[in-house]
Amino acid sequence: MSFLTLNSLSKTYGNFTAVDAVSLEVGKGEFVSLLGPSGCGKTTTLQMIAGLVEPSAGSVMLDGRDITHEKPNRRGLGIVFQTYALFPHMTVAQNVSFGLEMRRIGKAERDRRVAEVLALVKLDRFFDRYPRQLSGGQRQRVAIARALVIEPPVLLLDEPLSNLDAKLREEMQFELRRIQQTVGTTTIMVTHDQGEALSISDRVVVMEHGRMTQVDVPAAVYDHPATEFISSFIGKMNNISGTALTSAIQSSGVILPATGSGAAEGEPVILSLRPERINIVPAGEGHLPGVVSARFFFGSHWLFNVETAVGLIIVSSPNTDRSLPPAVGQPVELAWAPESARMAARPQEVSRVEG
Repeated sequence: MSFLTLNSLSKTYGNFTAVDAVSLEVGKGEFVSLLGPSGCGKTTTLQMIAGLVEPSAGSVMLDGRDITHEKPNRRGLGIVFQTYALFPHMTVAQNVSFGLEMRRIGKAERDRRVAEVLALVKLDRFFDRYPRQLSGGQRQRVAIARALVIEPPVLLLDEPLSNLDAKLREEMQFELRRIQQTVGTTTIMVTHDQGEALSISDRVVVMEHGRMTQVDVPAAVYDHPATEFISSFIGKMNNISGTALTSAIQSSGVILPATGSGAAEGEPVILSLRPERINIVPAGEGHLPGVVSARFFFGSHWLFNVETAVGLIIVSSPNTDRSLPPAVGQPVELAWAPESARMAARPQEVSRVEG
């Protein structure tokens, strides 16, 4: 059953449509990420849910109540901004308590709830410190605590991890998910970081040009992208142009195994294949021969550029430490399971490799 519902929600600015008829149902306690590049409409959608932007059309329903035109303070939603927006002259406890004071909650109840939420975000020993005395990750947790202490029906997160360095951002992804699961608050997060969205969300909403182009669980969005844009935006993808055969495509005179698309034999198709689904195998055991033109080391894995008859293919191989990786200039053969390569009708000519 839907707890938060967006019904054909739209926002226009003159002749420009920022959000175009977005419809979404979010269950109670669900964590949903709005994912997409800059300018795709995800932040505007979040702001309309929060009441910070007035919709041009459509409605926002919360637990059966129409809140489309309610003021932000009447909606009771928790919001964490990209900049955290902490009061520099207030201590951690005072920052977290501020929303309760505005709601005229008694001091004893305020103190109890502040203590509980600071313990939840593992900052109970920092209650008397000021924001300038905290690390970036600690300030982010203060902002989350301040949003949660009012016990909101929905928590809205606007790029909450973007100001953190790479290592801390990864750590805080899982900390954020732990906090959300502990409290059980329905959460909507805006992000342009695909890894962030895929790792901690129950569902991912991919947006492009103001529209929702795919709504699904993270694994399905990654393994079965609905559009060419999604396949290239989320992770790396090898896209090979060819013509359809039965459970294969023919490209540049080479036959490559793939799962069927429903296209008739001879019709133009695209074969999409993730780099990590490709194996480098001994001569005679693969589907596609090639030569390594470049290789890059990422610690946990190697990334290879392989020149083939069908163009440049990107291959990602785990760093198993069992054997030396292929060298630049070395002939190799590439193999994959047919179900890992998906055919789709080719509406127009595209580049062979995206990502």
